[in-house]
Parts: sequence; structure tokens; C-alpha cells
Amino acid sequence: MIELNSLPVRLTQSKQTTDSLNSRVTPILANLLYPLGCYLVLPLYFGKINVVGRENIPQTEPVIVAPTHRSYWDALIVAYAVGRLASGRDLRFMTSEDHIRAPIKGWLIRNLGGFPVDTKHPGRRSIRHSIELLSNSEMLVMFPEGGIFRNQKINSLKRGIAHIALEVESEQPGSNVKILPVSIKYSQTYPSWGTDVTVKIASPLNVVNYLSNSLRQSSQQLTLALKNTLQELHEE
Repeated sequence: MIELNSLPVRLTQSKQTTDSLNSRVTPILANLLYPLGCYLVLPLYFGKINVVGRENIPQTEPVIVAPTHRSYWDALIVAYAVGRLASGRDLRFMTSEDHIRAPIKGWLIRNLGGFPVDTKHPGRRSIRHSIELLSNSEMLVMFPEGGIFRNQKINSLKRGIAHIALEVESEQPGSNVKILPVSIKYSQTYPSWGTDVTVKIASPLNVVNYLSNSLRQSSQQLTLALKNTLQELHEE
């Protein structure tokens, strides 16, 4: 999963009607792998997995799940904490093209809601598809710090999440887009067998509260609010 470094000011000015992206969640595969991962793989590998704040997960609104990023395990931990067995909602993931190209892993990602983004040269297709998913009240996972960081502080956040969320809210007033801050902490810097995991889910940020005439100013304020919330979660 990847967060975009920069986005155009008005994403809707260059909509592409051809060569568009699609993403899907294959029901048979999801029904098999979610229980396998949540009830067998993760409990056997990790020590204690403690999730706090599941009551804060929105049940119907469009949501960007914004977790901290400390390990390659994070995507599975997010699915465990807020995915279909926790909330009844399927997740979509913006994922690096490198992961999508991997033969077996890529096939699994594509059939469990993942879609690619070129991390070096993000194109409008991935951005546009993110907006389409949120416009259809889906739950989209994006890591606001970008890459994996092994430290325990909240690192600088990219503004891609804020841009996309604000764009949806401006395109469709009343969409009630939410951003859900999620803190993931491991008892070891490099998670190994027996590592404990603590996941804290904050109350969602209401994107409409940050909407103004200036997208740049709005995205700065929303990004700062997200960072402050993640910092509070991480320091508790």
C-alpha cells in the first residue's frame, strides 16, 4: 500500500474514460482467507493482538482507513482490525505495482480489493479509481506516512489522502466522507514470532469540516489533524 506524494489541484479536470482501473473482492476467496488469516495465521504467529476502538469504525459512509506503517504485516493487521469480520465491510487497498506484478501474491491482492499505483510516477488512473470507490461508499486503505518506518513517532504525512477525500466531498456534497486514523504498534521493532500487537482506532475525522475554497489550505489542515490524532493514539 502506498500514499501519493502529490496530487493535482483539481483531479476531476482530467478524468479518463478509457484505460480505467477496476478492483474487486472475490467473495469465495474472501470468505476463505479472512477466517484463515484472522483465526489461524495471525493468532499463531503473533502473541497478543489487542484492538481498541472498533466501535469507531463507520458502518455505511465512505471511509479512508489511515494506519501507521511499521511492518509488511500491517495490511493483514488492518484487515484483522477493521475488515469484514470486524465491521462487515470489505477493504480496498491502493498497492504498489511491484506487489501486484508478483505472480501468486499479486493474484491474491487483486482478488482481495487491491489495485495498483506507480509509486514513482503516480497516474490519474489510481487517483480516479480511489475517488470512484469512495463515491460508492467503499472503505479504502491508504498509508499516510508513505513507506515503512521503524521508529515510534508519527512521521511526516503526505497530503494525498486529504486531497482525495476533499475531492470526493466537493464533487458530491453530503457524501459524509470519513478518515479513520489507526495506530499499529508492535512490541518488537521487527515483528517476529510471538510479537504482541496493539491496534488503536480513533474516532473518524469528518472531511466536510475541513472543506473550504482553498484545496491547498484545506488539505494542509486535514493532514495536520490526521497527524495529531495519530500522534495522540501512538503516545497513549
